[in-house]
Amino acid sequence: MALIDLQNINKQYDTKVILKDVNFTLTPGQRIAVIGQNGQGKSTLLKVITGEVEPDIGEKSIDKSVKIEMLAQQPKFEANLTVRQAIEKQLTELNQARTRYEELTHQLATDYENEDLLREQSELATFIDFHNAWDLDNMIERVLKEFKLKEFENKDVNLLSGGEQRRVSLAGLLLKKPDILLLDEPTNHLDVYMVEFLESLLIKNNFTLLFISHDRYFIDNIATSIVEIEDGTLRKFNGGYSDYLRQKEEILASMQKDHENLLRLVKREAHWMQRGITARRKRNERRKAEYFELKKKAKTNPAQIKKMTVELQREQKSFNNTTGETKNKRKMLFELDKITKSLGDKLLIKDFTVRILQKDVIAIVGPNGTGKSTMLKLFTEKLKIDSGNFKKGDFSIGYFDQHREMLDDSKTLIETFCPNGGDRVVLDDGRNMHVFGYLKNFLFPKEYLDKKVGVLSGGEKNRVALALLFTKNYDCLILDEPTNDLDIPTINILEEYLQNFQGALIFVSHDRYFVDKIATKLFVFKGINGIVEESFQPYTEYLEIEKEIKDLMEFEKELEKETNNSNNEKKQQKKQTKLSYKDQRQYDSLPEEIEKLEEKIEELRACLANPACYEIRGIVATSKELEEVEAIYETKVERFLELEELIESFNA
Repeated sequence: MALIDLQNINKQYDTKVILKDVNFTLTPGQRIAVIGQNGQGKSTLLKVITGEVEPDIGEKSIDKSVKIEMLAQQPKFEANLTVRQAIEKQLTELNQARTRYEELTHQLATDYENEDLLREQSELATFIDFHNAWDLDNMIERVLKEFKLKEFENKDVNLLSGGEQRRVSLAGLLLKKPDILLLDEPTNHLDVYMVEFLESLLIKNNFTLLFISHDRYFIDNIATSIVEIEDGTLRKFNGGYSDYLRQKEEILASMQKDHENLLRLVKREAHWMQRGITARRKRNERRKAEYFELKKKAKTNPAQIKKMTVELQREQKSFNNTTGETKNKRKMLFELDKITKSLGDKLLIKDFTVRILQKDVIAIVGPNGTGKSTMLKLFTEKLKIDSGNFKKGDFSIGYFDQHREMLDDSKTLIETFCPNGGDRVVLDDGRNMHVFGYLKNFLFPKEYLDKKVGVLSGGEKNRVALALLFTKNYDCLILDEPTNDLDIPTINILEEYLQNFQGALIFVSHDRYFVDKIATKLFVFKGINGIVEESFQPYTEYLEIEKEIKDLMEFEKELEKETNNSNNEKKQQKKQTKLSYKDQRQYDSLPEEIEKLEEKIEELRACLANPACYEIRGIVATSKELEEVEAIYETKVERFLELEELIESFNA
């Protein structure tokens, strides 16, 4: 059943064709990624679906009962709402449904044959089930915590930054769970931990989703299929990003020579992804097997947990760490000895020691607000350390920041790249190229040469700034979130230039795929007491091990709690010689309560086996009631057995 069906959609702005004879269908449970170069029509496709943009020609069929919601790039909230209130405001319908369901449950206790009430209760149960809304309060707490909004929950939402407001809006949408969710670059302004939470929520709750993203791991983990928009046309690919690469390679291989450069990039990308993921999967399978074996043994030997935790922590730091003559012969760029840095009252870096050498490729990673950009400012000497020793060698630095300070909005592209006149640029590897030929590599058409930088979009300015870096002869590049606002084709081009760069590279990024592909070393900001760890692992593997260590620590706490509870019970039993008054009364009343619950369970099971009964009471409502009664029954029986064991221990 199609929820959305677009047929022969055409859209044109002035002379530029954006969508040409586009056909698109979305069915329940699909999660479709929309990819393609910026300006090719990705956002226009989503706006056609929401009705924000009307097509010039074509037919649009959308199920009228379906609710479609889209994450706004710049959300708007009512005045005087706190963050928590702004999220709760989006959930009014779900709270009303729960309240009404509870009212109906009470009414049906005395009027259980009322068909209208039973039908309404069944419909509400289905609605609440679909939206996973039985426990909204706990879900709000969790989403506030995972999206790092808990500290702002009582703050006016309109005083937050743009990125924080987008997280508030996204949190509400995820809890609201519309029939169809549209997301335009949902991972922007999210750190990797938030992205992992988002991925788990989208999959667990079986969202029907249409999304634009340049995050290739996110696409690979989430998408059930991909549509690529190119020159106004739409082509569908089954599966995630790795499947797309394989299919795209086959298509390009059969096309004309014009696509040779693109085919080369796609082949490299496909080869890297296949090699990297396969190797990581083998290591993970080994580690997972050890982990599950440990959990079996842990109850009898808890010391094994600490042993494995230490081994995992060691693996995070020592993986592929190469030392020796080759490394030591390289030129030293930075030497940091027990440096410490705070901003205000917040300790960001404490006692961090490291040497950075020529040709080191380092990714600075970690949660938002932990000091990653501050570290870059220390390297560029825009900030000074509080204590310790910081030495910088004699070398040149190329710096790319998120504000693109190196660009002059009043200059055209040709003036930016050829400030002394002419039409040629010399690249960092010595090649001499025509400025158009060079900018074509960064996906700029010829007519852009006379455009002023100030009229370009954010993504286009990023492309200009990055292209400009590679026309300079730098010993070290320092990049702050270089993939922000870039599309996947441009990121592929950037990666190729960076992999061929002969100097050192230090960059901050939340893009797991980009970090895995480019970095050979990580500086991991933990966000706790200024701790910064050095690691030589692929970033995604570091994150997986980090998750396992956290899980082990929680498992250890559970075992400790169980042991303490067991010991306390034994001590209590030794002191007691008979049941307390409250326990005795409970023990006396439980048999009758259990008997009544057994009768109710039999009645509900009989109803579910009889169409004449469940059609009146509602099959969903009856099943839900049976689940609830069975849960109460299990709890009562368990408690009765506990009390019996206690009595036996007194008599022993």
